[in-house]
Amino acid sequence: MRTLPALADLRERAAALGSESGLRRLAAELEADGRRGAMALAGRCRQRAAKLGRERRRLESLFRLRRTLRENGARCVAGVDEVGVGPLAGPVVAAAVVLIDEPELPGLDDSKRLTREERERLDREIRAQARGVGVAEVWPAEIDRLNIYRAALEAMRRAVDLLPEAPDHLLVDARTIPALTAPQTPLVGGDGRDASIAAASIVAKVHRDALMRRLDLRYPGYGFARHKGYATAEHLAALRRVGPCELHRRSYAPVSQLSLF
Repeated sequence: MRTLPALADLRERAAALGSESGLRRLAAELEADGRRGAMALAGRCRQRAAKLGRERRRLESLFRLRRTLRENGARCVAGVDEVGVGPLAGPVVAAAVVLIDEPELPGLDDSKRLTREERERLDREIRAQARGVGVAEVWPAEIDRLNIYRAALEAMRRAVDLLPEAPDHLLVDARTIPALTAPQTPLVGGDGRDASIAAASIVAKVHRDALMRRLDLRYPGYGFARHKGYATAEHLAALRRVGPCELHRRSYAPVSQLSLF
């Protein structure tokens, strides 16, 4: 009579598996086992395998356009995105990222869909697996002079210029960057549709958030470390209480309406 493995050992095997194919193979083995506990574990393995399959297909779709461009001759494809258009204070920050040919970036997604811990982990992994990263800032005085739309484009142009090699194609989140010679593909919602743009969105977000936490120490009383310059109730109350500082965008109505400068 065949001796069946202990369910505890099977659960330990299942917990150690991280691949879709491995989980499906174990599920088939468990279904042949016949015991109630084994069947329940098989169901959980198949659920995990299905989840991994969905994530694999999502990541494949994120890299599809970049792969097509490379098949058509592009050898240096950069994703470009910006963060910080909406805040009342602090710079707008843009990042340009050129990834290696086959990066391993599990969980890569639009930065807005990720937790701080996920963004910071991915930022480290992106930088470790990038052929080049450029990050640029445009500060409030220049934002007020240019307007925020042009300032964001300028930040993106500078980020591309800071790459160690000139890209031969740019994938840009919903914009076309002026004064660049490389062909560009603007993608609406690009940070959720393309891996290179998603990587740029994460790098820009992590950079700007860290910068606003440091600026909170230099300009206490506004709560920059918490709201990152956005128009929260806390921030608006601080503006009414102590007025704007040099980090505030004078051209933004909630700041200009105070008439305190």
